[in-house]
Amino acid sequence: MIPDEPATSKDRKGVFAETLVNRILTMQLEPGSVLDEVALSQEFGLSRPPVRELMKQMAGEGYIDLEANRPARVPIISYHTLRNFLMVAPMIYVASTKLAAVNHTAKELEVLKQTQQKFRESIADGNVENRVILNHQFHLSIGKMAHNEYLLPSLKKLLIDHARVGKVFYRQHTDLRVQKDQGTAVRQHDEIIEAIESGDVEAAGEITRAHLEILRDDIALYVLPSGMQGELQ
Repeated sequence: MIPDEPATSKDRKGVFAETLVNRILTMQLEPGSVLDEVALSQEFGLSRPPVRELMKQMAGEGYIDLEANRPARVPIISYHTLRNFLMVAPMIYVASTKLAAVNHTAKELEVLKQTQQKFRESIADGNVENRVILNHQFHLSIGKMAHNEYLLPSLKKLLIDHARVGKVFYRQHTDLRVQKDQGTAVRQHDEIIEAIESGDVEAAGEITRAHLEILRDDIALYVLPSGMQGELQ
């Protein structure tokens, strides 16, 4: 009989990675938070070497900051990083969506539609954490559908701060504007799916560009004091 331990250990590693990513994306772990390797090992029933290895992998994807002789931390969100985000995001998101319209498979499109349905449900039931994670999964799925090994790593990095800014915005603002933005986001997601499914490359790009305007406005609210919101150049 094959021992169960290797499969069990693999499962625990998967749970560890998924849980830590979700905690970072939903801001349960705030930017700059120290990640206690010992505590994480105990929580997930793993020895420290696999935890350390998984954290190195996550650092390579941008979820964690690792520096020599310093504890692992959740990356900060600074004016500098947000400025760079706004400069690069339109290029990466639009290019990924255009390529998805050309290179997607029927199976991938079905996964995207299922994610969109769950995203719609998360808005209806007011679950902010699920909303953040499902929006993340929606755009990540599009990146994978592009089938481009150069774009995907950049998109993954952008999506980390996309999720975190979104969580801060939803946490701080519960007014009618949020409800309107959520409705717009759902509609635009549907339009993106339609453009990808029909292979309409230009429409996919234009809808994605318009979709990013919601995030740009969220970032303006994130970085500017209340009463001083305006154009973030």
